[in-house]
Amino acid sequence: MQNLTPIELAAWLADEVREQPVLLDVREAWEFQAGHIDGSLTMPMNTIPDRLSELDAQQPIICICHHGVRSMQVALFLERNGFTAIRNLTGGVHTWALQVDSTIPIY
Repeated sequence: MQNLTPIELAAWLADEVREQPVLLDVREAWEFQAGHIDGSLTMPMNTIPDRLSELDAQQPIICICHHGVRSMQVALFLERNGFTAIRNLTGGVHTWALQVDSTIPIY
């Protein structure tokens, strides 16, 4: 698993030539509703084991949570289950809000 900063992710998302990743937000529903990165797929951490079949093990996936801890755990779990292009968003949606998108509320 690799880590990715919010600035690096913003550059990736802006690159129309590069394959776009799945933005996997593993926070709870209320957290997602409070604010999220546009285009994110919400899949709370505790639902991941039962929903693995909904994800493509070959597609780039960026795991996202509030500060980067839960998403790191999910990223490691995905790697142990055969996913090959996993990255964790360092600092999570909190740091994304500070560095990239100030319209996302900080909580």
